[in-house]
Amino acid sequence: MNSLKSIAGALASVVLALSLVSPVTLQAAGPSTESFFTTRDGVRLHVIEAGKGRPLVMIPGWSQTAEQFRAQIDGLSDRYHVIALDMRGHGESEKPNHGYRIHRLSKDVHEFIRARNLNDVTLAGHSMGCSVIWGYWELFGKDRVSKLLLIDQMPMITGNPSWGEKEKVDAGAILDKETLWAIPNALAGADGVKTTEGFIGAMFTKAYPKEKVQWVIEQNLKFPREYAARLLFDHATNAHRGRQGQPGGLALAGLDGDADPGRARGDFRGSRGRQSLHVHGERREIQSTGA
Repeated sequence: MNSLKSIAGALASVVLALSLVSPVTLQAAGPSTESFFTTRDGVRLHVIEAGKGRPLVMIPGWSQTAEQFRAQIDGLSDRYHVIALDMRGHGESEKPNHGYRIHRLSKDVHEFIRARNLNDVTLAGHSMGCSVIWGYWELFGKDRVSKLLLIDQMPMITGNPSWGEKEKVDAGAILDKETLWAIPNALAGADGVKTTEGFIGAMFTKAYPKEKVQWVIEQNLKFPREYAARLLFDHATNAHRGRQGQPGGLALAGLDGDADPGRARGDFRGSRGRQSLHVHGERREIQSTGA
């Protein structure tokens, strides 16, 4: 692509905002706490948690932060132990110059769960967080995990040039061989911040308060653009089609498509209004402001 505007449009499809985009004041069951966990390769990850009960571990999308789960942390902590992680490089976590691959993030999550001795865990992923969960399942199976909650992620971002239109739609592919390189190059280059501002702005209607859009941009920019580009390229070249055998009781939330990577339709557009959130078999209603 030749323009930042067209690149921004494609990126907006990769990281749809859904309801995980701005600070919302809800009645929480109790105050949240913040701490750090150190991975086995020495990287400090930022953790926000609240509540008691069965653990719900929430994994943000690409270039997003644990703080963007604040509404979910407050809204669900009356009955669950809700934990949100900043992936390495993201948010308040340490920013090493290595490890920006999906399977490394999956390993970070597994190390955290085992270090905390968590069991009967529901893993909840938004956007790229779903890919982190699929990586977890591939590497560690159902170790410590009882349910998956997958929000707004296609099983394959980049289309195979040999695919027909139906195969691209079935996979949810939104990038091609040109944009696969153009977007990370734009992010890692001199216009990385401008590119970010463009695609974040494209996620929201003009009616959405500008100060809240700016807050989302600031959250995204906590992840250095060079590292964000590396991770996006890895994310976009991982294929999750046809994975089978997810832990029993697979839970889905807030989708305009089908999150089973073996059957996904690829129509993931973020919906407004109320959506259903299923955790440990219970249905909760949440408010969405997705773009």
